[in-house]
Amino acid sequence: MTDLQGVIEKSDLEGFRRINEKDQTRIEELTDAGEPMALYAARVSDTDLVKYIVEYTRASMNLTDAQNRNILHYAAESGNLETNRYLVEKVGMDILAGDKNLITPYQIAWERQDSKLLSYYESVVGAPYEKMYHNPIRRGFFPDPSIVRVGEDYYMVNSSFIFFPCIPISHSKDLIHWEIIGHAITDPQWSMLSELEGGRGYWAPDISYDDGTFYITATYRLNDTGTVYRKQIVVSSKKPEGPYSKPAIIEEDGIDPSIFHENGRHYMLLNRGARIFELSSDCTRKISEAKLLYYGDHKRAPEGPHLLKKDGYYYLFLAEGGTGPGHRITVARSRELMGNYTPCPYNPIMRQMDEQATIQRCGHGKPVCTQNGDWYMVYLCGRAYEGKYSMLGRETAIDPITWTEDGWPMVNHLKGPSVLQIAPKLPTQAAGDCRGPESINRYEWMTPREPSALDAIRIEKDGFYIRASQKPLWSVRAQNVLLRRQTAFNFSASAHLKWQELYDGQEVGICCYYDENTWVKCCLCKKDDRYNIEVAEHIGTDTKICIEKELKSYGLETQEDLIFCVETIGLERSFFLVQENLRAKICTLSNVYYLCDEGIRMGKRFTGALVGMYAYSKEKPLTAHFYNFEYIE
Repeated sequence: MTDLQGVIEKSDLEGFRRINEKDQTRIEELTDAGEPMALYAARVSDTDLVKYIVEYTRASMNLTDAQNRNILHYAAESGNLETNRYLVEKVGMDILAGDKNLITPYQIAWERQDSKLLSYYESVVGAPYEKMYHNPIRRGFFPDPSIVRVGEDYYMVNSSFIFFPCIPISHSKDLIHWEIIGHAITDPQWSMLSELEGGRGYWAPDISYDDGTFYITATYRLNDTGTVYRKQIVVSSKKPEGPYSKPAIIEEDGIDPSIFHENGRHYMLLNRGARIFELSSDCTRKISEAKLLYYGDHKRAPEGPHLLKKDGYYYLFLAEGGTGPGHRITVARSRELMGNYTPCPYNPIMRQMDEQATIQRCGHGKPVCTQNGDWYMVYLCGRAYEGKYSMLGRETAIDPITWTEDGWPMVNHLKGPSVLQIAPKLPTQAAGDCRGPESINRYEWMTPREPSALDAIRIEKDGFYIRASQKPLWSVRAQNVLLRRQTAFNFSASAHLKWQELYDGQEVGICCYYDENTWVKCCLCKKDDRYNIEVAEHIGTDTKICIEKELKSYGLETQEDLIFCVETIGLERSFFLVQENLRAKICTLSNVYYLCDEGIRMGKRFTGALVGMYAYSKEKPLTAHFYNFEYIE
């Protein structure tokens, strides 16, 4: 222990003063545990020493530790109310600032059940901790949100790309807790996915409501093999959950369509910038030529246009800057729909400016007004493991909108995305009725492209029945791979497999999947008349068998059910097999960096990691029976 650390622990102000006056760089040292001295002092010293550090040393109050915790995080751990008051009221530290794990000082106080500190924090924030919510509100692969309110109910859609059913529709009563209630395209004959490469399919949907009808529009993104890459689709239904009509195809190039309804007329907007054209009365046909309303404020990758009419103005919201770190939301307005749009002087109204923050790439937002007259913006965001790997894909966040006196919207007071925020004053969310046998939420499951037949995947009381694909996982033609979103960096998943005989070359098991170009599988397979356990990873065009050993070498028996398990910590995946009381470790892959957008450069990578079950039959038929699938964060 250094002499500096010793005087800090003793709250020896005079001793600290002497050290600092002799060498002002000493405050930049780390403790034996690797913590910055200035932050450490807020946890172990009295308020006078903390004040001296703030006011008389070179310590920056932007200083954070390796977990992105600032001085108020440490003060919250101390429970010293006077120190916390000083740091909040005089230094301006934020009670709601999140570290790498999105833990705030408010959460630390709540976990410690520090009643005095909680009472003070509540007086500053304006709400008790129990009345707060955490961003992102939809974790895992939920990109490009669009929202609409009908009465007291809220509905949201998100991109699904090549996954089926297409375009999930979620419902909420409180804007925070959401449950998928249906999909925009559920008929395999209408989905048009079978030939599409990963990352194509249905992009950036929008949901709107007019005169008793729900409309969902999206870009249908084709492969890069022809002369037409992008078309728009529109479906409609009287019920928010569907079923929806057969997709109407709008032959107009561009991405990110939305529909604006006004006085019985309907308009589609889409990029670049915001172009607009009129639709027919049923929104199935284009009846005017597209014209540019406004190109954007930032002028880079302007997309995701949404129109809102309020107080005599048409407000045009755009996503700009690309979907990486420069992503943002801007707004412009006009007195006339087809008039000239003036950019907001406060643009961007949403952007993450802190490069060290966990929540990044914030943009592509749409506003919604509650039944109480409060305004919110849903928008996409992303969290990257180790600041590099977006394993969870792009997620959905929400923040309040306030309106300036001169009529401009600002999201979260222009502070960027919140980590912890006061919940909307809305009724408590009630659980939806979308569960199937064994309380399985049937809507959380998806397949890459359409299943081979309507009954190829069945959810029964005794589990999942998957008719095996005749193509391997690396093929665009691989079908009937049943997946759900990965929603946390650390999780475990397991599935019981009912034993059945296999033919040579067949395999059944679990997989961690991004697209046909990147995945990991752990399977039971049959080769040369022997049952083996195989773990393999596929990166780009190469498949690497990481381990392949005979089942009996693990002490496991044939003719008995098996439990496949995967345990995940960040980029690490460990696979296990369980049979009765025997748990056998198969192997650990230490770096599955490729299960994310940034993993490789191959095709379009905009989705997120998934986990689930699959079966491969080759030429002979096979139906795998899984049961008791469990996913635990």
